[in-house]
Amino acid sequence: MTATTEAVDVEGRPPATRTQHAIRLLVLLAECGEPATDGDPAGAVRAIRSELKLQAMDFWMRNPDYLADQLVSLVETGKIADSFLDTARSLLKDPEPDLRWYPMPRWFFGAYEQLDDAFALLETYGLATLKRTGQPGKKSLRNQFYLTQYGANAAAELATDPILGWYTKQVKLVSMVAGDDTGQRLKDRQYEQATYASTELGLDIAPIAPRVLERLDALRVLASTQADGGGRS
Repeated sequence: MTATTEAVDVEGRPPATRTQHAIRLLVLLAECGEPATDGDPAGAVRAIRSELKLQAMDFWMRNPDYLADQLVSLVETGKIADSFLDTARSLLKDPEPDLRWYPMPRWFFGAYEQLDDAFALLETYGLATLKRTGQPGKKSLRNQFYLTQYGANAAAELATDPILGWYTKQVKLVSMVAGDDTGQRLKDRQYEQATYASTELGLDIAPIAPRVLERLDALRVLASTQADGGGRS
């Protein structure tokens, strides 16, 4: 498809490519996966054992305003340092995260986009592998995603790239925000955001950047007030 005929979404930007989606999955596996165990496929070094968790973390990779909102909440509860407020603001103001904003539609279990095509690209090059258990259409169906050593090497090399290295920086924030929570808990946290929860099924989840900026500005005012009060005798 030529540049002049390439489809664009309602925000006037090209849709995410299969390669971009594959890169996100690669760095998520490398940074957020748990160590592989003896029962995992041969050659696997890391694993994400829940598609629900992978989809939730991919949402934060693709929506820097929602990621910033999580950072603000963690600062408010004292779980991370106040300096991450600057990080949150940069996610909203710097052009680079915005250029990598690709909304996801909401379905019955929250933000979801089919992974097969992008993951197949990783499998083709030996970077990752997928294991399915259960029967299609049954509740017991489970997808588990594995990073190979070759994939781990590729992710490490990607981190040194002056352009693609952005993904490595972003995924470290996602990993910190996700912590050890299960996929269901991550989805529950995302549903706490009213805009996310009220999106109609099948529609893209709308951005919340203005609301997050309001939270940041309110915290700045509060910090300034407390500093002024502390300086008085």
